[in-house]
Amino acid sequence: MKLDYLYGIHPVREGLRGRRQPIELFVDEKGGGPRIDELLALARERGVPVRQRRRQDLDRMAGLPHHQGAVLSMEPFPYTEIEDLVSAWQASGEPGFFLLLDGITDPHNLGAVLRNADAAGCQGVIITRDRSCGITNVVDRASAGAVEHLAVCQVTNLARTMELLKKSGFWIYGLAAGEGARPLFAAGLSGNLALVVGSEGEGLRQRTRELCDVLLEIPMIGGVASLNAASASAVALFEVVRQRLSVQT
Repeated sequence: MKLDYLYGIHPVREGLRGRRQPIELFVDEKGGGPRIDELLALARERGVPVRQRRRQDLDRMAGLPHHQGAVLSMEPFPYTEIEDLVSAWQASGEPGFFLLLDGITDPHNLGAVLRNADAAGCQGVIITRDRSCGITNVVDRASAGAVEHLAVCQVTNLARTMELLKKSGFWIYGLAAGEGARPLFAAGLSGNLALVVGSEGEGLRQRTRELCDVLLEIPMIGGVASLNAASASAVALFEVVRQRLSVQT
């Protein structure tokens, strides 16, 4: 079995708290301190073996020297099947809230988007197998370990997935600029919804745009014409959160 390696204090901490199985925790033989002690305690709670290693060995495992003295070997990331994602939402009895990503290729951007999704309470994130970055240790670190708590589904055909969600009772909102797009802050974002965010440079593909029930744009009043995927997703996701909390109060 090919293992994944998480590195850095925050990703390793969330890896030890997450749903997939940690294999071994490796720490710098000359390191220590409160943050490493916390990782050691978490490892003991989960019965994860701890090994002390030289700094050079940790550099090799992580693939770079910026690991903060902690590397965690893990079983491969467990992608969720789309049918299981929908079934889990149906069983929860809560309004549906999914995030679909149409061709995010930069791992740092993807990690930041996943961190936003977890913070906003998304029940699942759907990415594509092609023209998209998968879940790697770089993505995990960029998400500060948030991906360890997210259900992530990897699909071959995003259009077919959007149609499945529509049949399950979802409205699909695409984040896009241009003709036909409504202002984000004027939209009513209640009920079961799936938000679609496009790639860093091209935005939503034409077929994806066509399958969206509503296109939304973030009003831009400064000198720049657009935001990157991570920033745009944060604005849109937390507008959903704001509206849902205002209804509850």
